[in-house]
Amino acid sequence: MECRLGCGACCIAPSISTPIPGMPNGKPAGQRCIQLDDQNLCKIFGDPSRPDVCDDFKAEEAICGSANQIALRNLTELEQMTIR
Repeated sequence: MECRLGCGACCIAPSISTPIPGMPNGKPAGQRCIQLDDQNLCKIFGDPSRPDVCDDFKAEEAICGSANQIALRNLTELEQMTIR
């Protein structure tokens, strides 16, 4: 599956514990990444400063579903399962 441009769910739902440019302590779950622009596109996509965890995420139908809201819901649920 190709990532849906403008989805941004993977830049909002999960927590990221590694530094992100502009977010030296990473980001908490549910908070928009500072590098996510108004069109929900990553401003540092392809840049070496982009965290490995972001670069390693691959869109999958089982996670991302058929719509952005489904992806956000699924990723939020997965994030919540990891903190229990």
